[in-house]
Amino acid sequence: MDSDNRLGEFLRARRERVLPDAVGLPGDDRPRRVPGLRREELAQLAGVSTNYIVRLEQGRDRHPSPSVLDALAGALQLDEAATTHLHQLGTPTGERPRASRRRGADAVSPAVERLLERLDGLPVSVMNRFGDVLATTPLAAALMPGLSAGVNAYRATFLDPGVRELFGDGWDRIARSVVAGLHAVSADAAGDPRLVDLVGELSLESEVFRRLWARYDVRPRVGRGTTVLHHPQVGRVELTWEKLEISGSPGQTLVIHQAEPGSASEQALALLASLTVAPEARAPAPA
Repeated sequence: MDSDNRLGEFLRARRERVLPDAVGLPGDDRPRRVPGLRREELAQLAGVSTNYIVRLEQGRDRHPSPSVLDALAGALQLDEAATTHLHQLGTPTGERPRASRRRGADAVSPAVERLLERLDGLPVSVMNRFGDVLATTPLAAALMPGLSAGVNAYRATFLDPGVRELFGDGWDRIARSVVAGLHAVSADAAGDPRLVDLVGELSLESEVFRRLWARYDVRPRVGRGTTVLHHPQVGRVELTWEKLEISGSPGQTLVIHQAEPGSASEQALALLASLTVAPEARAPAPA
């Protein structure tokens, strides 16, 4: 991962994705090298000079003022997450809040371990900001065997065929979300060997990852949504999911999946749960 001019790369990639018609610019007859905005058009929309846009994209000016960053975000039609990321890229490293890089930050706290024990009837997992699965409930491990504790979920998404089969037609959406989530943490984690190694490996091994990484989409790592899994034992399972930040554990998220009450997916989860119980636990107690 090249971290030398990440602000310039981000601006250039996002500029090339904004169509002139979408921002009210009149068309002209000059041929375009890319379908997006020219530098002079972005400069016009943001109220700065074209030369300044050139300096930013070439890395000759790396720390625009917050007001300029806001103007660029508006011109590029960035959402809240991408705007936050732009400000992080444009803020001098010494002025950013320091993110923990200690390996100890990847340890699951005893309180969270107890919570997982209480939630063992649900598919729940704990992940760090780089996609390492730190802990799971037994049902989560059974539901998503390619994403069990000790696995890097982001690597598995792109390199494990079993994970791709598990998500079926929804894999493309999951892949986009994974890359956008990595971009969201990349500003604070720039230079962290784990991020550098992960992005480097995936860029070499996956053409899809390379293409998505170059788009510079940004998405918060926390939130909620739905997903559909195609499990080899219980078939189609539709679940809602929610990712929550774990207080006191920087970068860790709790990922909780649930099925709609009374649905076929809830029955499928119940069946899978019964299959994951150890045989000795299922056997009746001796008389």
